[in-house]
Amino acid sequence: MQRVKKDDNVVVVAGKDKGTRGKVLRVMPSDDKILVEGVNVITKHIKPSQRNPQGGRVKREAPIHISNVMLADPKDGKPTRVKIKTLESGERVRVAARSGEQIDT
Repeated sequence: MQRVKKDDNVVVVAGKDKGTRGKVLRVMPSDDKILVEGVNVITKHIKPSQRNPQGGRVKREAPIHISNVMLADPKDGKPTRVKIKTLESGERVRVAARSGEQIDT
């Protein structure tokens, strides 16, 4: 079970965007990288094409390593580690280590 999933709210804990909060747009488990909204924004130069006849420079998010982010605690929004807990029904859910709040609903 993944500890960070798409649409989770995360806090960047290392790197140039340290302290920034954002929503996970995409998870790339094979590379251990994620795409976070508004984090690690780069300027990409686009060549003119039929689809984009003007070309130019486009700002977009670049992937960052998953170890540089922590899930935001649903209770107070601070960074927290994630535990996997098995419920009595046999379902596995993610739980915030900081507050004990269940992340999956």
